[in-house]
Amino acid sequence: MKKLIALAILLAAFTSCSDSDTYEDVETPPGTGTPGPDPVATISYAKNVKSIIDGNCIGCHQAGRSASFRPLTTYAEVKAAVENAGLLGRIQLQNGEQGIMPQGGRMSQANIDLIVKWNTDGLKEN
Repeated sequence: MKKLIALAILLAAFTSCSDSDTYEDVETPPGTGTPGPDPVATISYAKNVKSIIDGNCIGCHQAGRSASFRPLTTYAEVKAAVENAGLLGRIQLQNGEQGIMPQGGRMSQANIDLIVKWNTDGLKEN
C-alpha cells in the first residue's frame, strides 16, 4: 500500500510539472532582462499620462477652479509642471504630508510610476 501511495505522489508530481515554462520564463518578460511585469515600451503623454492627469488633477487644475494658476489641461502645461513646478515630487508624497497632490489623497502607485517613467523616457507627447 505504501508503494502505491508513493507511486501516486510521484506520478502527480511529474504530471503537474511543465517543461515549457522555466522560472526565468515566468519571472522575466521577453526582451527585458529584468524580473517583473512587462513594462510599456514607451510612455507617452497621449497614450498613458493624459488620462491619469484628467482623472486626478484637472478637477482643480483648470480655468475657473481653485488651482487655475497651474493648469494641467494640455501636454505643454503638464510637461512644464514636471520640469519646473515639482509635480513629480508632489505626487510622490505620502498621505498626510504637506503639499501632496492630489489633495484628496495619493493616487495609485502604478499611476505615479507611469508618470515618473514618462519623465525618465523624455516626456514624449505621442
